[in-house]
Amino acid sequence: MHRALFSTPSQMRARVLTSAFLARRSVSPVSLTEVVRRHSNNSNGSGSGRGGRRSSLLRSTTNSNQNHSRIAIDIGENEKKLLLERLLDSESDLNVDLDAGKNEKLELDSEAKRGGGSAAAPPNTNSAPPSNAGDNSDSNSNNNNNSSVQKVSVPKEYPQTLAIPLTRRPLFPGFYKSLYIKDPHVIAAIQSLLDRRQPYVSIFLTKDEKYEPDTLDSPDQVHPVGVFAQITSVYNAGPDDKALTVVVYPHRRVHLDQLLPSQKAAAKADATTVVTASEKSVEEGIGGESTSALAEASAGRTFGTADASSKDTKQELGEEEDELDDGTVDKSGYNPINKHLAAHSVSVVNISNKVDADYDPESPTIKATISEILNVLKEISLMNPLLRDQILTFSIQTGGNAFQDAGKLADFAAAVSSGEPLELQSVLESTSIEERLQKSLYVLKKELANAKLQQEISKEVDKKITRKQQEYFLMEQLKGIKKELGMESDGKDKLVTKFKERAEKLNMPEAIKKVFDEEIGKLQNLEPQASEFNVTRNYLDWLTLIPWGRHSKENFDIKHAMEVLDEDHYGLKDVKDRILEFIAVGKLRGTVEGKIICMVGPPGVGKTSVGKSIARALGREFFRFSVGGLTDVAEIKGHRRTYVGAMPGKVIQALKKVQTENPLIMIDEIDKLGRGHQGDPASALLELLDPEQNSSFLDHYMDVPLDLSKVLFVCTANSLDTIPGPLLDRMEVITLSGYVAEEKVAIAMKYLSPNAREASGLSKEQVELEEGAVEVLIRNYCRESGVRNLKKHVDKVYRKAAFRVVQRSQDEESKKGEKKDGEEPAKLVISKENLKDFVGSPVYTSDRMYDTTPAGVIMGLAWTNMGGSSLYIESVLDSSITESSKPSFHRTGQMGDVMKESSTIAYTFSKAFMAKHFPDNKFFDKASVHMHVPEGATPKDGPSAGTTMTTSLLSLALDTPAIANVAMTGELTLTGKVLKIGGVKEKTIAAKRSGVENIIFPASNKSDWDELPAYIKDGLTPHFVSWYHEIFAIVFPGLQIKK
Repeated sequence: MHRALFSTPSQMRARVLTSAFLARRSVSPVSLTEVVRRHSNNSNGSGSGRGGRRSSLLRSTTNSNQNHSRIAIDIGENEKKLLLERLLDSESDLNVDLDAGKNEKLELDSEAKRGGGSAAAPPNTNSAPPSNAGDNSDSNSNNNNNSSVQKVSVPKEYPQTLAIPLTRRPLFPGFYKSLYIKDPHVIAAIQSLLDRRQPYVSIFLTKDEKYEPDTLDSPDQVHPVGVFAQITSVYNAGPDDKALTVVVYPHRRVHLDQLLPSQKAAAKADATTVVTASEKSVEEGIGGESTSALAEASAGRTFGTADASSKDTKQELGEEEDELDDGTVDKSGYNPINKHLAAHSVSVVNISNKVDADYDPESPTIKATISEILNVLKEISLMNPLLRDQILTFSIQTGGNAFQDAGKLADFAAAVSSGEPLELQSVLESTSIEERLQKSLYVLKKELANAKLQQEISKEVDKKITRKQQEYFLMEQLKGIKKELGMESDGKDKLVTKFKERAEKLNMPEAIKKVFDEEIGKLQNLEPQASEFNVTRNYLDWLTLIPWGRHSKENFDIKHAMEVLDEDHYGLKDVKDRILEFIAVGKLRGTVEGKIICMVGPPGVGKTSVGKSIARALGREFFRFSVGGLTDVAEIKGHRRTYVGAMPGKVIQALKKVQTENPLIMIDEIDKLGRGHQGDPASALLELLDPEQNSSFLDHYMDVPLDLSKVLFVCTANSLDTIPGPLLDRMEVITLSGYVAEEKVAIAMKYLSPNAREASGLSKEQVELEEGAVEVLIRNYCRESGVRNLKKHVDKVYRKAAFRVVQRSQDEESKKGEKKDGEEPAKLVISKENLKDFVGSPVYTSDRMYDTTPAGVIMGLAWTNMGGSSLYIESVLDSSITESSKPSFHRTGQMGDVMKESSTIAYTFSKAFMAKHFPDNKFFDKASVHMHVPEGATPKDGPSAGTTMTTSLLSLALDTPAIANVAMTGELTLTGKVLKIGGVKEKTIAAKRSGVENIIFPASNKSDWDELPAYIKDGLTPHFVSWYHEIFAIVFPGLQIKK
């Protein structure tokens, strides 16, 4: 389906009017500049043949018998002057009529008027139509140089035409339209019409806006009322010039009476041949001086119906005109003049003119409606310059009379508006002038409302822009006034002075000093309004805030360090010893640079507070930042300065805050580093935490090398498993294990309780927390390895106590009797008996899951990020054993892959152990065994439960429980070898917390046991084994192994 390339906007006015002029002159449309050039050449006698005929548009008339011609075309002022200068140089006389710049119409009259004919003036329409009714001039008496066009007349009745469907909006009489034709059959039919001087079609609006074809299958696809239009110009268009742009001029309204069935030529020529022949005809034309319209179409020329006075045309059309006069119609319904259309698969329709109903121009209703339409057009023209040009052109070209013609005014109002298709079609279908005016007024009113809305939006935007400009000008004026009065110096000079003063107080290296001087010079040459000004200013701000050459004095006093560590922490002897060793080496070397410490331990054991204590012991500034979940490398190495809101990395920010080159920087949660599309922060830390590389650390924002070798980095982590190997290799690991109950009691009484009491505003005279209450609190409420949860409960106890103290005080004040002199309020004592009133019911009601383990249940020991914990292994028989039973083994309890492999090894070893030492026991030959690890919601993994699983399976097979109060850990091989495990201290603390008396470790871990403090080992009996049969002898002392 074709699309309208333009409707009636003023941008196309020049092209449309040019096409109208060319329609009368039968020449190709060319630019005005080309017209002038060709006229100049023709005045010199150049141009011949076909090209000469095309360039005769403004050829000066040298022969006395040439016809009078008029040209009506829109031009600009400069082109108008150029045209006048060119034409005044020729031999023709010109009569120039320029109506004060309103219609910009140039009328050129040639001096040769001997023929007596004159072209009629343009009709009263918005655009000059391609033809007008009138008598022919005596053009036959002219010689061969005559290039005037014969005048044509539009038939008043034309009952059968080619039909073209149109989408989106209908056409109105008197307004040009450009159609885009893609169907090769329709293109061929149009060219056939032009060949026969029948450039008339009917155009109807489709009911479906998405309709694509250029033909109709049913009259129901279009609205019944359309327009009868004349083809004025055709142009090749589309890819490879396979489409056609057709410019039409609607003359009148018509009604679709009948759609004739399409017929194809008997030869059924190949469509490709038709298209190729059509293109060739459009491009090359037919014959030199032939009157074929096809040749004119190929040159972009316009066409009209030949007048009866044209002798040559009569001869060409001879038979067809006779047939038309005869009025005969063939059986298919085609008129003889349209019989050639039957050879094409096109839509041919029978139409009838739709005549406007008579009306009274003096009717008050019509007068009032016309007046309102004119008022609305006036309002819209004040807001829309495009519509104003259209109204002026319409008014001027119609001599102002069109506004008195109610029908044309209604059509004009509808044509220039952007209404809905159905609304515009309703205007087209209205034959009642009064009804048409009302509908056009409604469409115009909607257009006015839309124009007002656009104007309001435009005013709001202009208001905002104007306000910003005013603020800018006022600020500039204010700056100038202050500068003239000496009230304020230039801000840029102040910045330069400030940065230079800062730099003088710093001991910058030469490379840094050079960069500073370059940036200062750049800042002085930049205007404050420049975007780079703020970038340079921020960079200089950071560059001068880094403490170049500033150091804090370090304290390597071992005695002072011990006092600080003991004051801040209880226990942690191994950690304190390692820190004191670290300080002692620093005292001998004079510095502690080049060391990266990583403290690993469960949450709440005091890793961060230990780092603060180290900084206080050394006399260094302390800065901490967390990298948990960090995914952006820019947080470590900074952003590029080109980005908006760019900042240096965390290390540069730390140096700015502490204002020394040798602070202690703590990097928390280094085991929880993320990795995203912005890079891998763990890899960025490799340079930062490498003593061999951080002496020249390069931040992306600063872009200058910084010496971080004097910075002491202390990292914290809960686990070493997630720290990348290369990063872990650069750090010295110090392990902080969990606290035993005795340590937690001491910490609570020495640190947590006094701090919580002070934070609650209480004193020792008001509240006392007994040690027995703290022991119950640790045993029944806070069993984790750290003391963070213990601190929360202690704080809760003192908050409750504060509430009771205040409540009791208010109750006493409200009593009528006065308090006796010297009587002190009773102290609130928190003991293990009333502890429940402060912290609620106990979380843990027993020390362990089983007081006495049954057969198949064994206590193991496990290491977690929270410290050590007890881990039970349960094995049961799925069903009773029968002769038909088959052995099976499955496990549950969220075991990891390694732990599943350990269970498989334990099952295999148990069967081998029973077959070897208890050959009469056929339990595993028929038994279906189910192994479970309690607390199924908690993931578990690791190889150290191998001995525990094997003991559980053997206990089930022998139906014998293990001895009471025993726990074990160790990795088992298929041959029964017990291998070394880790986390001895944590597992020992977990065993002691659970009330275990006997603990079984691999023999390889004896050295780890020996390093444990005595108060941790107190009450425990260790057993160190190398083979499993040693474990069997310990847990099943009453069973004898057959050898």
